[in-house]
Amino acid sequence: MQPVFRFAPSPNGELHLGHARSALLNHSLARAMNGRFLLRFEDIDTERCRREYEASIVDDLRFLGIDWDEEPRRQSEHFADYRAALDALAGEGLVYPAFMTRGEVKAFAARFEETEGRPWPRDPDGAPLYPGLDRSLSEDEREARIATGEPFAWRLDMRRALDRLGLLTFQEAGLSPDDEGVEVEAEPALWGDVVLARKDVPTSYHLSVVVDDALQGVTEVVRGRDLLPSTSVHRVLQALLGLPAPRWRHHDLVLGNDGRKLSKSHGDTALRTYREAGLQPHDIARMVGL
Repeated sequence: MQPVFRFAPSPNGELHLGHARSALLNHSLARAMNGRFLLRFEDIDTERCRREYEASIVDDLRFLGIDWDEEPRRQSEHFADYRAALDALAGEGLVYPAFMTRGEVKAFAARFEETEGRPWPRDPDGAPLYPGLDRSLSEDEREARIATGEPFAWRLDMRRALDRLGLLTFQEAGLSPDDEGVEVEAEPALWGDVVLARKDVPTSYHLSVVVDDALQGVTEVVRGRDLLPSTSVHRVLQALLGLPAPRWRHHDLVLGNDGRKLSKSHGDTALRTYREAGLQPHDIARMVGL
């Protein structure tokens, strides 16, 4: 089987050095393994993602000498695919509408910690776990609250999912073409009942990425080590939806001078800025450790 790689940025800002490292690694591995390389725009956040950022990303990638083997996929043009996957999970009784907002979950966790004197569990990203209070609502109450226009999110019933699936593993490989990897035990329970969609957005990162990877035939996922914990959620969704599991390769991050990972939201230096300063592709590759 021909390996298929992908680079999937969100067009909500300029690319930075961390993106350059991931794109270059994906592209170089794809070419070394005689595979295909795809570009995908993860633009489900239609308020923040813009076509001008897409154009800038394409320009930066071409500057780095990166090409791709088919037209880029835009997630915003495929909401029906994600809706179909969500409907399939709903038909199995594996998702439910949850009405607590992020702020209410944080407030709940704070009250628990104050009254109980011990920490409320948090997911691998550090956010307090959703307490599952809406899981036991009756169908009538759910429908009534939805009918009033109350905001809600579709959450995966993780306990029910894991009761059905049992132990899950995934294949984690290194960054050389001939590294077959090792089996790693997934830990999806650490995430609790994750959000799969919202009232106004019919998908989430977790749901859309597994659907896209399956539809595009992706066999190799090369991405930053910060996303390694998310792999456990993706394995659950793949197993529930009957989707193939790719092989993962999680690489080290490019860190800022303060030791944190680079981020568009923190205003870290854009790749375009280095280009305007006269740096060449080989300079960028050196800066990201390649």
